[in-house]
Amino acid sequence: MTIRIAELTDPVEHQAVATLFQRIWRDPQLPVDPPMLRALSHAGNYVSGAYAGEELVGAAVAFLGIDNAVTDRPHLHSHITGVLSGHRASGVGYALKQHQRSWSLDRGIGRVCWTYDPLVRRNAYFNFHKLGAEPVEYLPDFYGHMADGINAGDLSDRMYISWDLSAPRAVAAANGVVSDVELAGAAVRLDHDGDAPGKLRRVGSGPVLVAIPADIEKLRGSAPEVASAWRLAVREAMVGCFAEGRRVVGVARDGWYVMSGRNEAAQ
Repeated sequence: MTIRIAELTDPVEHQAVATLFQRIWRDPQLPVDPPMLRALSHAGNYVSGAYAGEELVGAAVAFLGIDNAVTDRPHLHSHITGVLSGHRASGVGYALKQHQRSWSLDRGIGRVCWTYDPLVRRNAYFNFHKLGAEPVEYLPDFYGHMADGINAGDLSDRMYISWDLSAPRAVAAANGVVSDVELAGAAVRLDHDGDAPGKLRRVGSGPVLVAIPADIEKLRGSAPEVASAWRLAVREAMVGCFAEGRRVVGVARDGWYVMSGRNEAAQ
């Protein structure tokens, strides 16, 4: 079925988005309430929905931000994007983000930023390879305690994404060209040990690999102690990599962050 993306400006539409997010996150509270959505939309921010026929199956909400007090450059901060589980493999998320990209470029906004859980493998791959965005900072326990049905019982570590909308990788991704990742020659900093994380290893100055679990959301329910071990292990590995000046240069489908060598970080 064809997916239609539309900006949403009506309070009835905003109520539908709030209810959709509540359903996706299995949250006893509304992740974003309708009056806030109405205010954001009225103030010129981004509130959009994805429809399969007449059914709302996905939505995205973003607001304007300032990079810092020195440059005073605007960017769009994409606060929340969600797609019903039965539609995640049908390109709804990609359509929403590409609509967000076009919306931003039409308004002279060249960058979109957001956070995501660095342990969710499919999101890591999607952000880097399907969109051409780059993880640039690891944020430990960014939101504090979260009580929704997806995040409850875990620390809210997040990766901060910077999406340069005119960069060659982002332009290629918008045209359906998915970038590849090279693992050869990279040293393993954090490995898998069955379903659990292995021990952190010493590595040299070349590219390194940091493992992530196959399904962190499943582990939270079936083996919370293993999920917690993954959280802390990946946090230590990634914070260390960024502190060394490394950057993310790829995400492998089978569960690896590929980090640059120390001398490659500025390239």
